[in-house]
Amino acid sequence: MTELSQEHSANRLRAYVEDVVRTDIHRLAEIRHEPEVIRHLITALARSTAREVTYRTLTADLRAVAPTISEETVSNYLDLLKRLFIIETQLPWAPELRSRARVRKSAKFHLLDPALAAAVLGASSQHLRADLQTLGLLFESAVIHDLTVIASSMGGEVRHYRDSNNKEMDAVIILPDRRWAAIEIKLGGGQVSAGVASLRKAISQIDTQAVGEPEFSLVVTGTGPVVVTDEGTITTPLRSLVS
Repeated sequence: MTELSQEHSANRLRAYVEDVVRTDIHRLAEIRHEPEVIRHLITALARSTAREVTYRTLTADLRAVAPTISEETVSNYLDLLKRLFIIETQLPWAPELRSRARVRKSAKFHLLDPALAAAVLGASSQHLRADLQTLGLLFESAVIHDLTVIASSMGGEVRHYRDSNNKEMDAVIILPDRRWAAIEIKLGGGQVSAGVASLRKAISQIDTQAVGEPEFSLVVTGTGPVVVTDEGTITTPLRSLVS
């Protein structure tokens, strides 16, 4: 089988998006807006991948091409994109807290394949090497996808946590029996210490007497070895997580 070039692969992914906005979405529901609006929505989701985003923010973005669009309509369009397996939603986790901090309630949206997000944004490998922030967000989205597959096989789900004190966990695996695990995602292996510290601070906000201690704490990286730190946090590159 001939391997496609990056440019050819990106063109195929963009063609797939065109099929979705012009044909596939209309098979599910009657869409009163032009394809440009759905295309603009998918691009907005790609720009905000792995970030918290509200319906209000997405609606404001879409009003550049659809001035009268409502939040309800945007919500309906997002539901259609979920049904077409274009996006997946990472809901916030709202445990009981020790502090007076408030849990942020915005969801994160991920295009199902980070390569699709990169293609929609026109981000080649050269662009991403020069834009580590975007590369990091796409890497986070890839990790969330794989964690979701793993959690789903156990009947669980993957959420995220951030409170009003900006303590956060990129991913929280929650199982049906209420066991949970805390996960931080870092692109570079050199960021492990920062990831461990971030998890420790976030977990300190959680009322573990109410929800229990995490089954494990994990930092997933793009590079580096599998290591267990002195305090018990596991660090692993993504390739080892899914192998």
